[in-house]
Amino acid sequence: MSGSEASAPALVWFRNDLRLADNPALAAALEGGYTPIPIYIHAPEEGGDWRPGAASDAWRHRSLAALDSTLRQRGTQLRHFVGPSLVTLQAVVAATGAEAVFWNRRYEPAFERRDARIKQTLRGQGIRVESFNSALLFEPWTLQTQQRGPFKVFTAFWRAALASWRTEPCLPAPGAIAAWEGGPEGVPLAALRLRPQRDWDGGFWKEWSPGEAGAHQMLEIFIEGALRGYDGQRDFPGRVGTSRLSPHLHFGEIAPWRVASALEAQRSAASGRDIDSALRELGWREFAHHLLHHFPHTPERNFNPRFDDFDWARIARDRLEAWQRGNTGVPIVDAGMRELWHTGWMHNRVRMVVASYLTKHLRYHWRHGARWFWDTLVDADLANNTLGWQWVAGTGADAAPYFRVFNPLTQAEKFDADGHYIARWVPELASLPAPLRLAPWRDATTSRRLAPGYPEQPVVDLAAGRDAALDRYRKLRAD
Repeated sequence: MSGSEASAPALVWFRNDLRLADNPALAAALEGGYTPIPIYIHAPEEGGDWRPGAASDAWRHRSLAALDSTLRQRGTQLRHFVGPSLVTLQAVVAATGAEAVFWNRRYEPAFERRDARIKQTLRGQGIRVESFNSALLFEPWTLQTQQRGPFKVFTAFWRAALASWRTEPCLPAPGAIAAWEGGPEGVPLAALRLRPQRDWDGGFWKEWSPGEAGAHQMLEIFIEGALRGYDGQRDFPGRVGTSRLSPHLHFGEIAPWRVASALEAQRSAASGRDIDSALRELGWREFAHHLLHHFPHTPERNFNPRFDDFDWARIARDRLEAWQRGNTGVPIVDAGMRELWHTGWMHNRVRMVVASYLTKHLRYHWRHGARWFWDTLVDADLANNTLGWQWVAGTGADAAPYFRVFNPLTQAEKFDADGHYIARWVPELASLPAPLRLAPWRDATTSRRLAPGYPEQPVVDLAAGRDAALDRYRKLRAD
């Protein structure tokens, strides 16, 4: 439609809300009587020190393509732009005559500051600007302790969240959306240069279907399958026991309240424990964003400043690369790191194991792990990534006690006793008897014969690494 045939245009600025259903910004534009102009602005430098990693970019490319496809099915399209967000928004507003700009909020510190400046500037120029919550059940400022401060312990946070629970209505995707034909068309998706220059991500797409349809399909698969028995099965990496919704939630391809509503619809006397457990995992995601908002320094610095003087080991490049590439000689660690490299994802139990191995056995600063995960995870989320790494390292809020060191062998014996997960991702160990898959160093002769390419010994002895870490933690506590 042209300006003479349609209602006034409004920009709908898509960010990490790549869906049409349950999209408050899009719904507000339509309810306000505007003709939406869907846009996406590629400005990765505005993320500061945490511009998106390669795996995130690869996912975003496909998710943006999926969003554009669904918009075209309804009569409009997504316009892509490259450049500073404020300058781009001002240029598109001027070129289209848009009277309003709508977007859904992001909660990373750099984006909170940027969006506040943009909102103030555009409003000062007479443009209507509104932002909405599309990503969380509880925005970071909505829950407070009795002392009116932020929560630092998950159990207290989740108790307050459950007491304040209010179910958001699930809104269907709009039907036909009128197109606005004026103004700049933007650039092709390929111009954003999100796809990897070499085809290292090919294995990702055997596991994942980025986009809103893929998110809804994943939720359906979870409810029909892994939800039954979730509380008892979610820690076993060799089984399909988790929701695998994390990348879809991160990119906003599905609303958390839609997930929660779908779970609650399955509640019965028999399923209550599994549903409560699944909701609690959503709660950890909420808690992570709560902490990041109130403690914006934590992606780079310890939540607990007492650990600023901790005696981290000096990096040995060969050891760090052995961890990154899944070649440490500890099978459960190597299986997790190879799963990450090949699929862009890692089972949550194994994430804790590999993080503990890096921060406790190798005694490397948690930031080295956080950066690697940031670049290689398709669900790389600044809030969750920060919470997880600081929790395992013992430096964060609600952190594991300093003396908790995940023994990777014990973890494998408990959660992958038959070695199926290890055999899948470290196939050179598949011919070993199950007990040796978990600890091939226990029979070096057999392992050398049947798995000649695998390290004969771990890069650091498990007992020695643990003892050295505990010694440094004890010294820190004694100071």
